[in-house]
Amino acid sequence: MQDLKVLKITTQVKQIELKTPFKTALRETSEVELIRVHVEDENGHVGIGEAPATKAITGEDIEIILNSVESVREQFLHLTCKEALEILHSTCSIGSSAKAALDMAFISLHVKQKNRALAEHFCIEDFTPIKTDVTISLNSADVMLEDAKKAYDADISILKVKVGSDILHAVDVIRKIANFLPQAEVLVDANQAWSFEDSHFFISNMFDAKIELIEQPVVASDLESLKKITELSHIPILADEAVFTLEDVKKVMESKSADMINIKLMKCGGVTKAVEILEYAREKNIACMLGSMLEGPYSINIALYLAFAYRDVVKYVDLDSPLLYKEPSSELDFLFNGCEISFKK
Repeated sequence: MQDLKVLKITTQVKQIELKTPFKTALRETSEVELIRVHVEDENGHVGIGEAPATKAITGEDIEIILNSVESVREQFLHLTCKEALEILHSTCSIGSSAKAALDMAFISLHVKQKNRALAEHFCIEDFTPIKTDVTISLNSADVMLEDAKKAYDADISILKVKVGSDILHAVDVIRKIANFLPQAEVLVDANQAWSFEDSHFFISNMFDAKIELIEQPVVASDLESLKKITELSHIPILADEAVFTLEDVKKVMESKSADMINIKLMKCGGVTKAVEILEYAREKNIACMLGSMLEGPYSINIALYLAFAYRDVVKYVDLDSPLLYKEPSSELDFLFNGCEISFKK
């Protein structure tokens, strides 16, 4: 049977309201704003991809993502999904989020054309539930402690705590959460907000607190400081904004600038490139976080398939967006029960 060709590519803007405002050192928002890409073939099969607006990280807002998809749309018409993916990742010079949306749409369409399920496509064998963290947004120490307690009481024991440039506040809030919830797994995310000196100060004040990791303490471009922090820290250091591509990952890991890496579809350009990084991590025995921006259900879905497929290297799952939505989504292939994620029956 001849592979079906792409006939139509359309986009739409969607908003998903959050329960409470999401605050980090880089931004604050009360909704997920995203572009949804629909790719349709000549037999009416439709593949869907998504990309949120995360200008502070990828440099792409809604308008840029829309314009990017529109600028390359004609190149993919009347091609097979395989041909479209090859062109997308070889000659298209668009942003990583726009690329990710198209990538997951082409992959989803290809899987539908083959009459397969995504679990089969990703060769998932172990369907045991996995656990995600949940984000504790940046706020006053008392509010953050209260938010952490609420999450823990709701059976969410992995807490990704956002901190900012006020290092005394960071030390205070993390010590409070770690001491009050000793059974919780506390992940500290600085989102590039600290200097080397701040990082050293924070780490020096955490010897009696149980911390799982510190994520991207310094600006992404300062690998020298990141390496020094990794060398002095008794807490594992996770590189996030410093690693977009496989080349970035190799540079960071070969120079021993971090202990672990955070893979996000929106940073690397989609599932195709995430798989390349995950395969490299598996080969080199590198522990990973499979992360996300604030994203919609389709991009969370496909990232979760990857988390199940690569559970041997994905030590931490940061795919908590559905837990933050004001209303539950009917478009997820998974059930969220506290921090536990399982396949829908």
